[in-house]
Amino acid sequence: MSAVPANAHTPYAQLGGEPAVRRIVDRFYALMDELPEAYTVRQIHPEDLSGARQSLFEFLSGWFGGPPLFAQRHGHPRLRMRHAPYRIGPTERNEWMLCMRQALDEEVTDPALRAGLIKAFEDMATHMVNTDEGHAVCFP
Repeated sequence: MSAVPANAHTPYAQLGGEPAVRRIVDRFYALMDELPEAYTVRQIHPEDLSGARQSLFEFLSGWFGGPPLFAQRHGHPRLRMRHAPYRIGPTERNEWMLCMRQALDEEVTDPALRAGLIKAFEDMATHMVNTDEGHAVCFP
């Protein structure tokens, strides 16, 4: 499961496969616990982040072009549907992106790859906003 796919053009392969994806996820959730600026988004997560950590790892594995672990275990991600029970406004979106951006800054050395991933995550995070506050984004 840790082998890098033959297609070296996927983000999964460019990052370094499973170990790199795990490092990004682990750093992301560590930041969510460490940064006071992530308080609001942290509150919509369970106290024990191990299940969220595993789900995000499985999702990112497939989303980055590696093994489609999440789909194999849980079916189609249906991100908006799975997150519908949670209030996600611009604050939660921006705090989530703060953690993800810092994790990517620390773990992804290739500037072009990092920029592309940040843009993709920003688009996805904005898509997850589900409150009447709209999709106004204040993140720089």
